[in-house]
Amino acid sequence: MGLYAATSIGVGAMIGAGIFSIFGTAVQISGNAVYISFIIAGMIALLNTYSYAKMGVRYPSAGGPVEFLLKGLGDRVLTGGFNLLLWVSYVFGLSLYAKGFSFYAVTFLPPGSAQIWTNFFATAIILVFTAINFIGSKAVGKSELIIVSIKIGVLLLFATGGILYMNPGNLSASTWPSSKNIFFGAGMVFLAYQGFSLITNAAEDMKNPEKTLPRALYLSVVLVIIIYVSVSLAVIGNLSIPEIGNAKGYALAAAAKPFLGELGFKIMAFAALFSTASAINATLYGGANVSFMLAKDGELPEFFERKVWHRNPEGLFVTSSLVILCANFIQLEGIGMLASASNLIIYVAINVSHLRLLKETGAKPYLIWASLFSSLIFFGVLVYYELVNSKIILELLVITVFFCFFAEWGYRKYSGRSIKERTD
Repeated sequence: MGLYAATSIGVGAMIGAGIFSIFGTAVQISGNAVYISFIIAGMIALLNTYSYAKMGVRYPSAGGPVEFLLKGLGDRVLTGGFNLLLWVSYVFGLSLYAKGFSFYAVTFLPPGSAQIWTNFFATAIILVFTAINFIGSKAVGKSELIIVSIKIGVLLLFATGGILYMNPGNLSASTWPSSKNIFFGAGMVFLAYQGFSLITNAAEDMKNPEKTLPRALYLSVVLVIIIYVSVSLAVIGNLSIPEIGNAKGYALAAAAKPFLGELGFKIMAFAALFSTASAINATLYGGANVSFMLAKDGELPEFFERKVWHRNPEGLFVTSSLVILCANFIQLEGIGMLASASNLIIYVAINVSHLRLLKETGAKPYLIWASLFSSLIFFGVLVYYELVNSKIILELLVITVFFCFFAEWGYRKYSGRSIKERTD
């Protein structure tokens, strides 16, 4: 897997359901300053990218963050709980992407089509990419590169046209909301950047990972920041805040109508399908690898370690099965917050782990501390926002975190197994 294929995994995971699903909600929070929120969130993502790059080069592994936690925190319940939380966050994210894909797919059916089609498309897209991932990492890289290239092309076309036809008055700083709302919006859109870490899961499949991994990480985040800001300007420049509120679930498609008409709406709907599909492709690849690493390192029952056709795709199959169940039987309102908050907890743990390994990674301490504190602040922003707006989501988060650590404690107590550390 070369630089562009590796970069495409990160870009594909980031530009997925995020920009299409949460954009309308983010605008309701940060108004016409939403592009500032994307910039702030992108800077925090870059800080975490530095930490992941240093750790990924020093400890290349298909488990990515799983290996980072083990190296810094050691073999203990804390490490296992974080690892399980990471896997659960992948399941949450994949469920969101699959559901998002199905919602866009249904818009191409005749009005009034049966609700069952939503579940059908959500299940079908997971099965398709399970098959692609089963073929191997090269197939993942190639398929992701094709999908991401098409997606970026469409989004850049939309952003260019939208910026050329936009009304500059819509961007006036005099109508910005309070700085508090801009940061709340940044906390919300941070979810849209949380796919870059999946690149580290492919470290063992890369050509020259010492150079390819850091370049792929930085390149993917920078490209996504540029795309998000450009798309934000295009939408804000062509739609008023009330119009975006009315088209909350499909704001990007609605913004294409003023300069591309109905054709533009359809083009952006197709772009949404490509985006959610590529996010599924990239996240399933990383999530399956993490699942396998958990099993191989002694954290899931031995049933999941059985060889299938002399390979180890059971992590892929288990992850896919859980995603299909969640996408078909769980309402996904608030699932984005759960995925985002879970990932921020993991980022904090990764940075704490990294602080204990500075001599081995050669990272600059002040950048790791900055990454740690910024992640903590953003987690606090999300918690505060949900405390004010939806306490039930916080309760679900607490239950999820408790379950991960309790399950790890219980399994260790009754099995006596421990996490195996890789040899350098």
